[in-house]
Amino acid sequence: MQSQSLSFSSVHPALGRALAARNYVEPTPVQTAVLAEGASERDLLVSAQTGSGKTVAFGLALAPRLLGTAERMTAPGAPRALVVTPTRELALQVSRELEWLYASTGARITTCVGGMDPRRESMLLSRGVHIVVGTPGRLCDHLERRSLVLAKLEAIVLDEADEMLDMGFREDLERLLDAAPPERRTLMFSATIPKPIATMAKRYQKDALRIATTSEGNQHRDIEYHAVPIIPRERDLVVSNLLRYYDAPGALVFCATRDGVTHLAANLAERGFSVASLSGELSQRERNTALQALRDRRARVCVATDVAARGLDLPDLGLVIHADLPQNAQVLVHRSGRTGRAGKHGLCVVVVPDPARRYVERMFATAHVRATWQLPPGADQIAAKDRAQLGGEIKTLVAETVTDDDREIAADLLNDMPAGELVAALVRIRREARPAGEELTLPPSMRNTRRDDHPARPQLPRAFSRPIDRPHAAPVERPERHHGKATERRPTEPRATESKATEPRTESHRVESHRADDERRPARGTMPPPEHAHDGANGANGDSDRLPRQPRTQQPAGNGVWFTVNVGRSKNADPKWLIPFLCRRGDVTKRSIGKIQILARETRVEISPADAAHFAEAIRRPDLKDKHLHIEPVEPE
Repeated sequence: MQSQSLSFSSVHPALGRALAARNYVEPTPVQTAVLAEGASERDLLVSAQTGSGKTVAFGLALAPRLLGTAERMTAPGAPRALVVTPTRELALQVSRELEWLYASTGARITTCVGGMDPRRESMLLSRGVHIVVGTPGRLCDHLERRSLVLAKLEAIVLDEADEMLDMGFREDLERLLDAAPPERRTLMFSATIPKPIATMAKRYQKDALRIATTSEGNQHRDIEYHAVPIIPRERDLVVSNLLRYYDAPGALVFCATRDGVTHLAANLAERGFSVASLSGELSQRERNTALQALRDRRARVCVATDVAARGLDLPDLGLVIHADLPQNAQVLVHRSGRTGRAGKHGLCVVVVPDPARRYVERMFATAHVRATWQLPPGADQIAAKDRAQLGGEIKTLVAETVTDDDREIAADLLNDMPAGELVAALVRIRREARPAGEELTLPPSMRNTRRDDHPARPQLPRAFSRPIDRPHAAPVERPERHHGKATERRPTEPRATESKATEPRTESHRVESHRADDERRPARGTMPPPEHAHDGANGANGDSDRLPRQPRTQQPAGNGVWFTVNVGRSKNADPKWLIPFLCRRGDVTKRSIGKIQILARETRVEISPADAAHFAEAIRRPDLKDKHLHIEPVEPE
């Protein structure tokens, strides 16, 4: 390694001392790039992965404009530098980084973010500042109230610019850039440079230097990716097992919705995990409390939405779990970038509902990610790992925490009980303090492999060799998914509403339906029909990736193969939209569908034996039209 004086030779002396005090020895690639002679005083368009030292990089790049050759800042007044970030948490984090970097210069730094008292922020701005860090909406509010004056601005930084555009802040960013003096320096930092970012850079930057510190091929080099196919209803159980098996000091679990965060966090806490949750519905005080719990390690698991987790830099974050699939490859990269930071190794696990396997494979290819496909750890694997770890934990306890008083109590116990029984009791106490491993169902795509095979790619599902007829199955308690989140299912009712796909239903079996062309909207909390239920019973939707059609049989006569759909009477399931949905999803015709049994919280559908294998293969494709509806084969008893 180089010495500090050589590595940061072009850094302002005051900032160089701050870096040395923090044991910064060698600059990261992005820091080296912005300090290069050709980058000095130029506008910069920088693409760098998260955790690459971007905050320190633009902090160093601002110094020539803010300090020149002086050791300390001039008297505070109107802000001279503005840093814009997508979220409150990232703004506060950037502010903390700049405070220690500029500590000896007398720089006055103020944050302006949503959730904080705007009157207090206005008061601080009126007293004079050097650097303002904030979110686009709050900064525009202060600009409108004239408490933020940009007339003397010498530099503006857009941090995570691509995320700000994704979040709909384009107008706010343009307003801030238009209000800044034209001679200011503009630095744009982004994980990727999509077309909207390039267009904005062309409009608001002058002769910008394009810096790319990482290529698409090596941006994931510090992150190991695993993909685990699952039965959709077992998502929460799988997340619990992953947290238990990998046992990372810090873990971040992503959900798609606020309700999903609330539900999963509650389930994990119920199982004994120390959990903090972050979502948009929380107040700033609640968010700060959750973040503090993670930083001081009172909580080891953070369950969050994409928006709430943007910009988070949590200590010892070794594991990221995608409990709900990312929307696209870019979101995958942003989420996963929370781990594997600053050269540390990170693990990212994508939980893949079995029908969405091909969609996830395409997403990995787009993101240039090489993932290992394997089964999630089961209860036996977790128990085996516990056995290996418990001995070491107890030995550590003996070496570090045993006092003379403890030894006296132990001696008394040894007079009354065998030593082996006492040690066994200690092992049991330590074991029971850990959440139990969950038994999982083998997903169809992995049924041609053993659990410990860990194949590089899932196998295709085997054909359904025998019909399953269980119209009056016993009530079963298992988690079920509605609208992207898992909920605890109550025991299903033995009474079923049966219908034939080709026969009219009687009035006594009528279930109210909410079709796309109904005059009134669905009631709150009900499942709407599929978006394309009106495509017709033949399922002709024109999908380019449709499977080849197979010869069709006549109506099954009660000996077909049964499948289940995760919607029932409670969500207004109705054959008049279920049949077109089944035809489209399963690439079958109405003649292939037999009995339809609408239960309280699920619907069971009989498919003719000749078409069952084709139907099972078709439903494994991800459904971009009706994402909340899932079809699975009924497990044999």
